[in-house]
Amino acid sequence: MAGLLTIVGLGPGGMQYLTMEAYQALEEADVTWLRTDKHPIVDELKKKGLAFSSYDHMYDTYEVFDQVYEAIAQDVYQKVQEGDVTYAVPGNPFVAEKTVERLQELCKEGKVDVRTVHGTSFLDAIITTLGRDPVHGLKVLDALQIECQEPDTTMDNMVIQVYDKMTGSRVKLALMQYYPDDQEVIVVRGAGIPGEEVVQTIELYELDRIDLLDHLASLYIPAVKDHKEKKYFFKDLVHIMETLRSPDGCPWDREQTHQTLKPYLIEEAYEVLDAIDQEDLFLLEEELGDLLLQVVFHTQLAAESGYFEINDVTTGICRKLINRHPHVFADVDVENSDEVLTNWEAIKREEKDNESVTDSMERMPKGLPALMRAYKIQKKAAGVGFDWDDVRDAIKKIHEELDEFLEIWESGDQDKTTEELGDLLFAVVNVCRFLKVRPEVALSHTNEKFIRRFAFIEQSAVEKGQKMSDMTLVEMDKLWEMAKKQGF
Repeated sequence: MAGLLTIVGLGPGGMQYLTMEAYQALEEADVTWLRTDKHPIVDELKKKGLAFSSYDHMYDTYEVFDQVYEAIAQDVYQKVQEGDVTYAVPGNPFVAEKTVERLQELCKEGKVDVRTVHGTSFLDAIITTLGRDPVHGLKVLDALQIECQEPDTTMDNMVIQVYDKMTGSRVKLALMQYYPDDQEVIVVRGAGIPGEEVVQTIELYELDRIDLLDHLASLYIPAVKDHKEKKYFFKDLVHIMETLRSPDGCPWDREQTHQTLKPYLIEEAYEVLDAIDQEDLFLLEEELGDLLLQVVFHTQLAAESGYFEINDVTTGICRKLINRHPHVFADVDVENSDEVLTNWEAIKREEKDNESVTDSMERMPKGLPALMRAYKIQKKAAGVGFDWDDVRDAIKKIHEELDEFLEIWESGDQDKTTEELGDLLFAVVNVCRFLKVRPEVALSHTNEKFIRRFAFIEQSAVEKGQKMSDMTLVEMDKLWEMAKKQGF
């Protein structure tokens, strides 16, 4: 029959932090198993005749801490199967103590009785040393999990278990995503341990350059008060938008509706495209922010009406991405990007309950630019085999449509002429698709090229003292050819 497991908290440092109950539990034990004997009071307790055995050797046996903690927990659990066991950990057993967390799981499954003896947390020692009241807000982060944890810059943050310079470097790089490089931080080593306690204020970028980092070191980051120094995140944008739309917010923002915002959404999307075309990444950063604002603005309007809020939007797109990437998030195998797109379209039809390809074509937004919509329609038709075998056939179709247009144009039928011009454009888009050229992009580049060449003609006319309105088409065409030769 299993014995009783007594888990004791040794406190953060000096003997003053060890409770009377904890001392009594240690005194009653034949031997106490320590997660580590690298604790300031262990030597003093040994002098008082208390017996200890530690698991420090396991830190050299395994490569990562999680393996160490699992091995320690399993060993303690096996020992308690044979009789009573006392197991002691630094600080409070319920603060950043993975072995205790795992032991609780094992003992619950095995129906083993557990007695926990309170220990003062190292958090108490640190806030006492710094004289900071956590009631104003304190978030605790684990240096060993820093890449998947997020600080809250509006309040104080504490990073524990900053064991060494390598860990310090990881912490520094992670925190620089949220704080400026020169953010003042406080390194606290040996809080509450007489003769060991050191407090040093440094700038964040220096964290892995100091010699204070060891098993007794933690990092304290004060809240960022100055909005000019603060880095903002998605949740901040959502909150700011809520404020702008509030009764005490901005009159203009409060007047907007989904309909009045439509032009801005289109405008911001095109400004993003323009930044990409200019290959200006600094401008792209700004324009993406403007576009993101439109998404948050529309979502806030919907939230106020009770339809959906921002977490519904992000949940929807996350679920969609996971569902449409079974080759990443499930067990579907693909050989290339073509197979990915084929699967994507099939999953998309299933999600939208499209019974046919025609359904998916008809559901395509009619507000899309016509060239873009034509391109997408042709892709869907090609996906089920309705397509030319060779681009040369698609090019022949352009000639065929051109001949039909010329014939109708000469008849003077305006409606038919419009229809045939549409057919001609559709055929050109089809060739673009075959050649993997986006028609919108191709035409956009041509628009810019035309402007450059026209500017050359206009400037040349000015230099000659001529007005373009007085020039003949032949004269302007000569200048056009000069512009082409000069690379405009």
